Amino acid sequence: MKIGFWGVGLMGAPLARRLAEAGYAVLACSREMSKAMSAVGQKGTATTRREDLAECDILFTCLALPEHVRCAVAGPAGLYGRMASGSMHVECSTIDPALAESLEKEAAARGIAYVQATLGKTPQVAARGEAPMFVGGKTADKARIWPVLEAMGLPVDVGSIRASCAVKLVSNLVGMTNLAVLAEGMRLGREAGLPQDLLLRILMDSGARSFQLENRGPMMAQGDFTPRFLLRLAHKDMRLGCEMARQQRVFCPIMEEARTAYAAAEAQGLGEKDCAAVSELALTMRETGKPEGEG
Repeated sequence: MKIGFWGVGLMGAPLARRLAEAGYAVLACSREMSKAMSAVGQKGTATTRREDLAECDILFTCLALPEHVRCAVAGPAGLYGRMASGSMHVECSTIDPALAESLEKEAAARGIAYVQATLGKTPQVAARGEAPMFVGGKTADKARIWPVLEAMGLPVDVGSIRASCAVKLVSNLVGMTNLAVLAEGMRLGREAGLPQDLLLRILMDSGARSFQLENRGPMMAQGDFTPRFLLRLAHKDMRLGCEMARQQRVFCPIMEEARTAYAAAEAQGLGEKDCAAVSELALTMRETGKPEGEG
């Protein structure tokens, strides 16, 4: 069984490496040969030609944006037109449910199985083989790919493809909204004259304690925004999540408001920093009460 892996960035590389180290024949693809080779080391092969992936029995994609995934596999120039009937596409990116369902339909028309295995948590967790994978698709297809997923991380069967996309978007909406609120609290405490390390210790022993406080509170206090999850990608996920909520007619005003903070932070040039850099947002207010730069 030959496995192709397209998208060997911060999250994709450790997953491809784990498959290669587990003994699977892995072909990593990137526009940069050095990046593809680094992902699989001596235990896999590398290419810069996406058409080479069409020969694989299983194709994994782990790409930054929904439009990247769509262009990779769908339409006249996509890999679905080259892949063999009976092959499988496992999509690991954070994309919207509507796109995932349209890809499943197009794949099925060509005899290709489609499984959504949206990833959770961080590259560090992925490198340890502990990244949760929210898996949706047909029962037989999930059973077929399950041993491969277990070699990569911690798969969880969430049922449908729509659920696989939705659970990650909901998770990121809640987490990033929490982070935006934490950023405001840290700024407020700083302006009140509280040393940031003292404020962190107090918040950790209060109802404000959270995953974001534990993991990104120190980053905010120290002004260290070395990227673990890029702010622009956090904004992308929040945009997709809010769009999903509107399509489903679910009222999420607090999350919508938090999204505007990330939009403003990205407009301010913070997109390539860790999402904790939302704490650096310059709060120049418009007459509307929105941060300057909000789109």
